[in-house]
Amino acid sequence: MKRRKKIKYIHEGQYVAEVAVELMEDETGWSPYLSVEDAYKLDDVREALRNGDLKSATKYGRIYELRPVAHQ
Repeated sequence: MKRRKKIKYIHEGQYVAEVAVELMEDETGWSPYLSVEDAYKLDDVREALRNGDLKSATKYGRIYELRPVAHQ
């Protein structure tokens, strides 16, 4: 089994979280896939962003706020 690091971006409302996860690759048809722990981590980040709990979300990675850009 081969493992590689990947950055996943979770978008909820006006926030985006940048979360490091590990993808596992093997010879099965399900490859590449996340570990159960990483899947739960992404769910936790999504839930924290949905609830506006930025402090909890920052435990897992960087958080960005999205803002509209004015144009003329």
